[in-house]
Amino acid sequence: MTASTSARVPQEERTRAMRQRLMEAAFELLVEKGYGGTTTTLVSERAGVSRGAQLHHFPTKTDLVVATVIHVTERRAEEMRSATASLPKGQKRTEAVVRMLGELFTGPVFSAALELWVAARTDPALLEVVAPLEYRIGRETHRLTVELLGIDESQQGARELVQGTLDLVRGLGLANTINDDAKRRRRILDQWARTLDAALHPAGRKDDE
Repeated sequence: MTASTSARVPQEERTRAMRQRLMEAAFELLVEKGYGGTTTTLVSERAGVSRGAQLHHFPTKTDLVVATVIHVTERRAEEMRSATASLPKGQKRTEAVVRMLGELFTGPVFSAALELWVAARTDPALLEVVAPLEYRIGRETHRLTVELLGIDESQQGARELVQGTLDLVRGLGLANTINDDAKRRRRILDQWARTLDAALHPAGRKDDE
């Protein structure tokens, strides 16, 4: 390794660390104060980063917020993939997957994304960035749900049932921002899991499936 390369590596690490601090601070503020209450000044203060350094990495609020949601969503997706190893097989599989999706859409990542959706409705510049991001995330979530549930989308109505599942957990997540009713949400999700199994696995799942 040359001297210039050796000097560059720590600089790259410092850059990544600073961006990480800024995105973590922005995420916390999005959840706590909403999109309107999240300012680049507050972000730099919470991250302990100078205003100039923050603007160097993220010139606009939109740049910062979108990068933050991408970062946190990708991290949550990795956690979700890791959690699949502990999901049960057989008859309890669908219920466990649906409950996990319910948790995903009632967590802080969903709250931050919701703030972006609402703001983007009346902000064309933000919408231009958020719309393709949400499309990509939606496709990945759909694909992962199909994989986790072991669904054959060539089966009639299967794709619609997967999308219905994701629409359901999004709706429950939205309701959760107003009133946390975990017991009611659990009953709804468990009933939906039984509905999915009846439609997609009418012969029943085997315990060792």
